[in-house]
Amino acid sequence: MARAKQLIGKIIREKGEVFTVVDAAICLDLSSDDTAKTLARWAKQGWLTRLKRGLYAVVPIDASSTGRVLAEPWVLIPQLFKSCYVGGWSAAEHWGLTEQIFYDICVVSDSARVKKTQRVQNINFVATKVGSERLFGSKVIWKNSTKVMVSDPHKTIVDMLYDPRLGGGIQHVVDCFREYQKSEYRDFIKLGDYAERMRSGAILKRLGFLAERDLGREHVLTAFCAKALSQGNTYLDPKQKGGRLITRWRLFVPDSYKE
Repeated sequence: MARAKQLIGKIIREKGEVFTVVDAAICLDLSSDDTAKTLARWAKQGWLTRLKRGLYAVVPIDASSTGRVLAEPWVLIPQLFKSCYVGGWSAAEHWGLTEQIFYDICVVSDSARVKKTQRVQNINFVATKVGSERLFGSKVIWKNSTKVMVSDPHKTIVDMLYDPRLGGGIQHVVDCFREYQKSEYRDFIKLGDYAERMRSGAILKRLGFLAERDLGREHVLTAFCAKALSQGNTYLDPKQKGGRLITRWRLFVPDSYKE
């Protein structure tokens, strides 16, 4: 037992509290087969819990069971998704742009093979795929000893305007944008630059419309979006077709939208 604790401690120091069989094999200098058997034995003894095939987590000493052992579920993200960041509603919560509580975790990834939803530790990790050129604007944060990427406040807003589903619906996106305007993070120049960098006319139309309503027609952000306006009409909320057309922004706004 003492030997097992020493080896598990070595894995934690070198690989973190969540690790794959391959990670552990490298750390312990064992074959993959021997490592898999060792980890399975430790899991039966209650030292580890198997999260999914080939992925394990260390069970804290004070854990009552192995049903839910991770206080910080974000530490799972680097193992579940490659080339990604926490975004959308989860990033909005992190930066204090919303008081709404979401139980699912939103992930943005450029992986072609990413599963839309993975359920681990009774938590849904909901992934949205974007092109690699749109996977920018993230910051490193640390959850325990695990490095996790999260979209910065500006990219969080831009991503949610790109796909309002990332924000839990357009009304919540609007609320987050208004919190952003009052926050210490607000930087309208950077916000406009990020929106343009996404190469999506729909983002600039939605952002320009909302900026004009909240900040005025003469505001730098409104003027920037108006100058960059592309041809064609789009929807404030892609889930709600129709509504009234705001010709200045070439944007259909649903009748249910609350200003």
